[in-house]
Amino acid sequence: EWETPQELFDKLNEEFNFTLDVCASEENAKCKKFYSKEDNALLRDWSGVCWMNPPYGRTIANWVKKAYQEAWLEKATVVCLLPSRTETSWWWDYCMKGEIRFIRGRLKFGGRNTKGDYVKYPATFGNAIVIFKSIKN
Repeated sequence: EWETPQELFDKLNEEFNFTLDVCASEENAKCKKFYSKEDNALLRDWSGVCWMNPPYGRTIANWVKKAYQEAWLEKATVVCLLPSRTETSWWWDYCMKGEIRFIRGRLKFGGRNTKGDYVKYPATFGNAIVIFKSIKN
């Protein structure tokens, strides 16, 4: 539900030219083509150059594994915005096999507060960009 900081996305989009946002809603999608929660991207094929800012909760390992697998199967290049949780199994099992770019400082994510107002919330953790590349893209 937390929107990717636009400046960060724009910089990466210049480099990668994204075609699919795999974790989005109508309100925060970064690409014309996107998968919403209802679409359940974990059950779909990904192709092209994908942007992924996944839910940071308990299911994050599933998202990172899916991103890695889609690139490994040469279906997609996936650029992921992730918390830099180097102590987790999913980080070592998957992220360490991709290209890692640590982000200096703390990002501010956009979202709606309980009143429905759009606000920016600073992250309470560091983030990284992890890139899983398909040789076809």
